[in-house]
Amino acid sequence: MNLFQLRAFDAVAREGSFTRAAARLFISQPAVTGHIKALEEHYQITLLRRTARRVELTEEGTKLAAITRAMFGLAEEAQVMLEANRQLLTGRLEVAADGPHMVMPMLASLRARYPGITVNLRLGNAQETLAALLSEHADVAVLTEVEPRKGLHLQALSESRICALVPEGHPWAQKTKGVQLKDLDQVIMVLREPSSITRRTFDEACAQAKVQPRVLLELDSREAVTEAVAAELGVGVVSSVEVSHDPRVAAVPIIGEGLVNRHMIGCMERRRDLRLIQAFFGLAPER
Repeated sequence: MNLFQLRAFDAVAREGSFTRAAARLFISQPAVTGHIKALEEHYQITLLRRTARRVELTEEGTKLAAITRAMFGLAEEAQVMLEANRQLLTGRLEVAADGPHMVMPMLASLRARYPGITVNLRLGNAQETLAALLSEHADVAVLTEVEPRKGLHLQALSESRICALVPEGHPWAQKTKGVQLKDLDQVIMVLREPSSITRRTFDEACAQAKVQPRVLLELDSREAVTEAVAAELGVGVVSSVEVSHDPRVAAVPIIGEGLVNRHMIGCMERRRDLRLIQAFFGLAPER
C-alpha cells in the first residue's frame, strides 16, 4: 500500500478539489492526480467522481475517506505531540464559526500572538459549523447553543441577547432600555429562516409567552433582514453580538424570558491537549 497515494486521496477528500489538495500537500496538481489515478487503477476501484464544479466521493471513496481521515489525523496528532515543546512559530488551524462577529477578534489576537500560524476559516450556519467540527473538517469551532455530547469538549465564551431591529425613525428606536416581548404580539416582522439559532430562540420565547408576531418575510441572512427593516417592511430580530453600525436601523433589547443565547468554543475531546488548539482556547476572554 502506497501512503503517498493515500495521503493524496485524503487531501482531495478533505478539500473537495485537486488544486486545493495540491496546495495542502505542497506538491503539483498533476502529482496529486497521478497518485489517485495509480491508486484507483491498482485496486480497480473508483474513488472520486469529477464534476464541472467540484470533486465528489463515490460510496467507496466515502468509506475510504473515513479511514484516511482517522489515520492521518492520528499522524498529525503524533507530530504535534513530538513538537509540543517547540514554540508556535508555524502551523495551520482549521476554524469553523456560525458567524463572524465573535471569531474575528479571536483571530486578530491569534495573529498578534502567533504571526506564523495560518488560519482557514469557514463560516456557516449552526448546523454546518457543528457538522464541520464533528467530522474533523475543523480543528476548533465557535458555536451557539450546542448541547454537551460525548467526545465533544466545550468551553463557555459569552452570552448574547435577542434584540428587536427597527427602522431609525420607529418609535421604539429611542427605547434604549428595551421593549417588552409582549409588545411584539401581532406586530409585522421580517425574520431569519426557522433553522437560524436567533430565530429559533425568538420563536421559543414567543411560544412560552404566548406572543404571536405576524411574519411577513423569512430571509436567509442577517444582511437581508437589515435591508428589509431599513425598507420598513417590518420589525426584525438580531443577536446583540451581531448588531451592525447602520444608521438606517436601530437595535433595541427585548425584555422577556428565554431571549439569551450561549456562545462557546468547541473541539473534539481527544484533541483538546494539542498545543495549537490550546492556544486558540486561550484566546477566549475571561468571564
